[in-house]
Amino acid sequence: MSEKIEKGCERCSMRKKYDANPKSLMGRLWRWHINWCPGWKEYITFLPETEQQALAEQYNIKKYLHQSS
Repeated sequence: MSEKIEKGCERCSMRKKYDANPKSLMGRLWRWHINWCPGWKEYITFLPETEQQALAEQYNIKKYLHQSS
């Protein structure tokens, strides 16, 4: 994965706004944005499965939530 995408997604100002206030306009816009953002998809799929799971739970991303049985 490119370092630019990794650092961009980790340091994204819109993501920080979501983390601070998920119901804010910018927070909701970021959450909507990650549903189709190719950079976010590349970023999250590059991460180890445990980190993917943690982000999926944190941001309620059903696509990456794995059922543990």
